[in-house]
Amino acid sequence: MKVLLFCDPGIDDSLAIIYALQHPGIDLLGIVTSYGNVSKEQATVNAAYLAGLAGRSDLPIISGAEFPLSGENTQYYPEIHGPDGLGPIRPPKQVQGNYKGFAHLFSIVKNHLNDLAIIDVGRSTSLSAAFNLNRDLMMRVNKIYLMGGAFHVPGNVTPLAEANFHGDPIAVNVVLKYAKEVFIAPLNITNHALVTREIANYIYTASRSVFKELIPPVTDFYAAYYRKMNPGMKGAPVHDVLPFYYMMNEGLLFAKERKVSVLTCEDGRGTSVADLRNSSRNDGSKRHIALQFNYRHFIADFIKIMTG
Repeated sequence: MKVLLFCDPGIDDSLAIIYALQHPGIDLLGIVTSYGNVSKEQATVNAAYLAGLAGRSDLPIISGAEFPLSGENTQYYPEIHGPDGLGPIRPPKQVQGNYKGFAHLFSIVKNHLNDLAIIDVGRSTSLSAAFNLNRDLMMRVNKIYLMGGAFHVPGNVTPLAEANFHGDPIAVNVVLKYAKEVFIAPLNITNHALVTREIANYIYTASRSVFKELIPPVTDFYAAYYRKMNPGMKGAPVHDVLPFYYMMNEGLLFAKERKVSVLTCEDGRGTSVADLRNSSRNDGSKRHIALQFNYRHFIADFIKIMTG
């Protein structure tokens, strides 16, 4: 499957990039970087750094959004993702890469329209801008996968809102309005996609990957934050890997097809809204909300891919 990735790496974004680069069934065509977990500039460096480690310095790294559509100041999360977004890992300040302007993503979409999926694991500002600038083309993309939202479960930045949907709810609504078909991996499942220290150490021991040295320290750093916030939590939730897993194993996840919107008002900002009552039915909206997944299958797949 050919993929254009929108992200803001960030620890879990970085693990998703590694997963995509190593998956034999995924052809990563480009990475669009933007603000979110870190600044756009740092996200761009991190993406190029990871691509370079994999021997993919040819991979287009496309410059995206610096701030949300509201124009407000952005907030970054070094306590979660580390000073540079890779936990304790400090990439070089400057990294050689195949850096491209925003318009380059339209060339990728045009050239691979029939077999392209877009995965967005960030704030969706850049993806919404792509719809704004070339709506006719973007509406022809067959499938878009989002990591975001929290449906009838607690949020992670407010009691109700998940970070990506909260970061730019206006942008998410643009994507939900105009995209042909959307698959959402919300906190309902991503919170349970845990990588324990034992799993990370096994990957390090068994791996033939150039990324093996990164996995234990990065996941340990990430897990430490979650244990602080949720005492007793057994590992690091790799939120942003889930959309890739969803794409490659669509039939293994339980999802409901419902219209989705995101609140933009101050009090409820970022709250994801859908009618998930048992009495409601699939509504033909082509907005699929993944609500259950098989953890054992997921973690076996994750280990297989991450060990190379």
